[in-house]
Amino acid sequence: MRDGRRCRTAGVLAVVAAVAAAPLSMAPAGAQERGPAPDAPQVLPALQEWKAGSGEYRFGAGTRIVLDEADARTAADARELAGELREVTGRAPRVVHDSPDRHGDIVLSRSAHRKGELKSEGYHLDSGDRLTVTGATSTGIYYGTRTVLQLLRGQGTAPGGSATDVPEYRERGVGVCACYIHISMEYFERLMRDMASQKLNQLWIEAKVKSDVDPKSAFWGYYTKDEVRQLVKMAERYHIELIPEINSPGHMDTYLENHPELQLKDKDGKASPPRLDITRSEAFTYYTSLVDEALDVWDARTWHMGADEYMIGTAYPDFPHIQEYATEKFGEQATPDDAFVDFVNRVGAHVRADGRPLRIWNDGLLGRNHLVPLDRDIAVEHWLGGDDLQKPSSLLAEGWPVMNSSYSLYLVRGGFTMKTKDLYESGWSPLAFEDEELTSRPANLTGAKITLWPDNAAEETENEVEAKAFMPLRFIAQATWGGPRPAATYQEFEELARGVGHAPGWDDTDREPLDADTYRLVGVGTGGHELAPAGQQPGALTGFAAGRTGAWRATTTPDGYYTLRSAETGLCLDVNRGKRYLGAPLEDGAEITQETCAAGKRTQRWQVAAHHGSLKLVNAISQLQLTSRASDGTATQTAPDRVGATYVRAVPER
Repeated sequence: MRDGRRCRTAGVLAVVAAVAAAPLSMAPAGAQERGPAPDAPQVLPALQEWKAGSGEYRFGAGTRIVLDEADARTAADARELAGELREVTGRAPRVVHDSPDRHGDIVLSRSAHRKGELKSEGYHLDSGDRLTVTGATSTGIYYGTRTVLQLLRGQGTAPGGSATDVPEYRERGVGVCACYIHISMEYFERLMRDMASQKLNQLWIEAKVKSDVDPKSAFWGYYTKDEVRQLVKMAERYHIELIPEINSPGHMDTYLENHPELQLKDKDGKASPPRLDITRSEAFTYYTSLVDEALDVWDARTWHMGADEYMIGTAYPDFPHIQEYATEKFGEQATPDDAFVDFVNRVGAHVRADGRPLRIWNDGLLGRNHLVPLDRDIAVEHWLGGDDLQKPSSLLAEGWPVMNSSYSLYLVRGGFTMKTKDLYESGWSPLAFEDEELTSRPANLTGAKITLWPDNAAEETENEVEAKAFMPLRFIAQATWGGPRPAATYQEFEELARGVGHAPGWDDTDREPLDADTYRLVGVGTGGHELAPAGQQPGALTGFAAGRTGAWRATTTPDGYYTLRSAETGLCLDVNRGKRYLGAPLEDGAEITQETCAAGKRTQRWQVAAHHGSLKLVNAISQLQLTSRASDGTATQTAPDRVGATYVRAVPER
């Protein structure tokens, strides 16, 4: 960590830099790369097996979706499927219950007695006169319908045959750190829709819930409880497990900025705002109160506490009172690591009391020199290698659940991006960790995930991140579902992925309700104010000043936003003031200014979105909305839940 910020970019730690520069892991020794059967349908992830049959299935005007032994969840999924089929084929079939199926029907059948074969997420597909998807659970049936949509894209036909398709790994994940910044709800909707299409089943989100327990923490990129509930509903709709996180005891500056009494202090009495003082009972009480409040709205089955990088950039000797605390609590042989692991275990016991297991990152586990062992039911996500850290094979052999969350699977905003082509061509699998490759798969290796971090948040918009995540998403889906290699080369794999495309219903990132033109942007929600410069001087504040007729040139950007250039000053609307975190201008209430136009400057990009017949202007980086101050018309950026956000209509200048 530097300056209280998460820094997982290349070069932060020497070991990370060395790992990143090392050759990518190849497939385990003796592993046989399976290719798909020559006549297998081209879908992603590839079908585990395919047995060709005669003829083909043909979707037609009389096709129905027939529910056989289906529960309410599958019935809801079937109605969704009907709409998706309209997009794929041009027709939306009727959904009927327990009706004798006929030629052309799509049959969704639940068969609980096949759970031993299909498990909780697998399905069997039969294609011929009709298309039948059989699963032991609603989730298995749902994943079968994702394959159906890919099969029917374009021509509305599928080759005759059958497949039994069961995932190899139970955790097939994506991680999004909405820490420090606010990532839009629209982004999460598109991400989850695409994840579901690829049968990815787990989404880790580090995000701050706007707290009633601690109102002082309501700053920097928080999510309201209503927004969190929306995310929960989205995940349920797409059969995705959400795993929320509030990082602790490090990376807590997003909470501790206004709590100096809980910040860890070094030997000179200097406070470290990102670090919680694990020796204080009040600190544990504070953290678990936030956890309880967050879990109440996330309603998640699992809790992630992070527990990474607590001592990055410094060392325990700089904080001697932790050693004193460990010695007093655990004896003369204790080390500060014991105090750290004890804190993690106590959090684990706290969430376990409510039936929830705990997850952490691996880098706090320094070898085996602990008097206090990590509780065995705490899952470890292994992202960082190093000689002083416990290796994946050791963690697995001693019984901990382990997930592969390697640095090589990272997408850092404005920084390191996973080398998807190299990983695919090397035959990468979840057995390949940063500093160790397993030769066989232990049962407690749960799977793998890619992770998106916002370290240089102002360098890329979320639309740009979304575009560069397209192939990594498909890669991790293929690697964790575990079907045969779908293409011999990465180029062919990418051609297949682009051909399959996004999931039906995926809204393009292109948000262009306005043609490129010059407009007066007239306020419709704040007394008829207009967006216009407050003066002629460069850098002068911009506001919704009544009576002004200032015009703005709206120009679209390659990633689906706009720049707004003043016809009066020639300068561009920008968020260039206020506190910045990870380079992003995140301070609520920061003044919006006019600055010299720069094509690559992301803070000059604005999302112009339709809103009940008017438009709202949201900064592409901060995701905060433009608002007019009633007192002087000055424009500021405002959090979405604040009162006073300004909406406009665009009047073309002729």
